Amino acid sequence: MRWARSLGVLLLVIALASCGRFLDRSVQTRTAKPFPKQLSAWRLFTLRAGNLKPNKGVVPYDLNTPLFSDYAGKYRFVWMPPGTAAQYRDDGPFDFPTGTVLAKTFAFPVDGSSAQRLIETRLLVHASSGWTPLLYIWDNNQRDATLQLVPDPVPVKWTDAAGRRHEFNYVIPNLNECHECHDNQKIFLPIGPKARNLNKDYAYAEGSENQLAHWTRVGYLQGLPAPEARPKAAKWDDPTTASLADRAAAYLDNNCAHCHQPGGQAGYTGVDFRLTQTEIAHQGLCKSPNSAGEVGSLRYDLVPGRPDESILIYRLESTAPKTSMPALSRDVVHVEGVKLLKEWIASLPGSCPGN
Repeated sequence: MRWARSLGVLLLVIALASCGRFLDRSVQTRTAKPFPKQLSAWRLFTLRAGNLKPNKGVVPYDLNTPLFSDYAGKYRFVWMPPGTAAQYRDDGPFDFPTGTVLAKTFAFPVDGSSAQRLIETRLLVHASSGWTPLLYIWDNNQRDATLQLVPDPVPVKWTDAAGRRHEFNYVIPNLNECHECHDNQKIFLPIGPKARNLNKDYAYAEGSENQLAHWTRVGYLQGLPAPEARPKAAKWDDPTTASLADRAAAYLDNNCAHCHQPGGQAGYTGVDFRLTQTEIAHQGLCKSPNSAGEVGSLRYDLVPGRPDESILIYRLESTAPKTSMPALSRDVVHVEGVKLLKEWIASLPGSCPGN
């Protein structure tokens, strides 16, 4: 009997060790420093065979058109304190309650396996002092992630479904660099969770449902208008769902507009790539550059009908520091995204002086 009890305890220890410290418990939120050194202390999800499973009250979500980050897979979750909800907004991020945690984990494939290698998890915590970014870097044994201020680059390599080999150093922005994208008018804000990005179906464990409707049903969103009144961004890589112009606009909105808008890091350039801004003149059409960065002999940000003479394409195809765009979280060229924008620019009518 004593032997059986000892064996039972041993098996329990082994079972717990196999999933690290990520246990099925209630979320442990923080709204002020000090923040936990280990990601597992937040209790946002459990970890099973490299897969993150949300704990109670943690809701997974996705975006119609996400930010490109060197082909990394991304897994997004949101949690809000019980009894609280975000306030709906047509434009811009929702008004989230204090205590909200937005989590985004970045991962890359592992050749010859269905598993993925977890690289980093970024948390945006709506603390009592405002939104606070936290960077957790996953251990090599994939058991937990540790809080870091200035992470080192992570070598990654894998072969994609098309047989292309990828091998590079994945660069993780440091905490100060987070502000370059997230600050607007010197106020730190989330970027992705907007109505137009969330307005899509998600395959939840209990079945598929529109994300905005799901957030409302579980008590995470208030003020949702009727379906026909909800904005919706196009899916950039699906030509069956939207026009070329709409897909290009969605791509620019989610990959460039966090800096290129009034109050953003590149607001001084006068280029505005927000989806709600529809004047192409404000998207750089026949506009001479007024920002730092080498652009060769090119004269205009956008040259209608001539993508290879457009500075926008030049910068998207560059990986050189101070020239490439976006300036952070991209160290390889997004081949498919560039192809989309080239097709869009080629479709634009008109010409620029001297071209």
